[in-house]
Amino acid sequence: MPPGYKKDWLFGVRGGKKNKLFGFISGIPVHMSVNGKKITMAEINFLCVHKSLRTKRLAPVLIKEVTRRVNRCNIWQAIYTAGVVIPTPIAATTYYHRSLNPKKLVDVGFSHLPAKTPMARYIKLQKLPNSTSIPGLRPMETKDAKAVFHLLNAHLSKYKLNIQFTVEEVKHFLLPREGVIEAYVIEDTSKNITDFISFYSLPSSILKHPEHKILNVAYSYYMVPGRFNMSELLADALVLARNKSYDVFNALDVQEQTKEIMTELKFGVGDGNLHYYLYNWRVQAI
Repeated sequence: MPPGYKKDWLFGVRGGKKNKLFGFISGIPVHMSVNGKKITMAEINFLCVHKSLRTKRLAPVLIKEVTRRVNRCNIWQAIYTAGVVIPTPIAATTYYHRSLNPKKLVDVGFSHLPAKTPMARYIKLQKLPNSTSIPGLRPMETKDAKAVFHLLNAHLSKYKLNIQFTVEEVKHFLLPREGVIEAYVIEDTSKNITDFISFYSLPSSILKHPEHKILNVAYSYYMVPGRFNMSELLADALVLARNKSYDVFNALDVQEQTKEIMTELKFGVGDGNLHYYLYNWRVQAI
């Protein structure tokens, strides 16, 4: 429910004697820039269908209905992502995973010990520093919203496809909320905000394990290098996440989070991909 959200863009399908929720889809309005062209679009997210109905063509019905509701607001383009390949992605990225709690990840089967590597050695290989290294790093506060707004939009404007935020949207999406979003700014000696780090929480349930019930997963969100490079920001983000008791840190090789930086920081390449799509707007693949 960000500023300017449309209540009827968030809806589901219920049924049965217990009025169970069998499907859900949501959209929010976003201000996109595509090759310099400013367009108000719908960002479609959180499409989910009950596992018992996944062969019943409910997802296309939800997509068609959300499209109708968006069109009623005189918005005709949309942006969305999917793990699967459908015609036609404009960009593709790969998930990378950095272990923060290697013993737990091995215990629950998320990762495996390398051949001929004892657990003690594996833990040592994955060890992170006890504290962050960047001076002036602190949690984002409400007073920082305007500075982050300028910093973030200027950074995103470097890319052919980017979203542009308002100050109120920055507050909604990026101000720290326990168990939801972690955001940090870096101040120089003149109290200017020069860099930005953020990641969000998306825990997973661990099934049929005698000890562990939840996997605490951090996902890299918006990162803005300035005085410090992306490698330094991501390295401190890992320490911050570890200190907040996250078990693994996930990131996409997108923008300045390159494969080389991931390898340097001991991320492992995952088997998941994320594809980006535009609806009703044609561009060349990025």
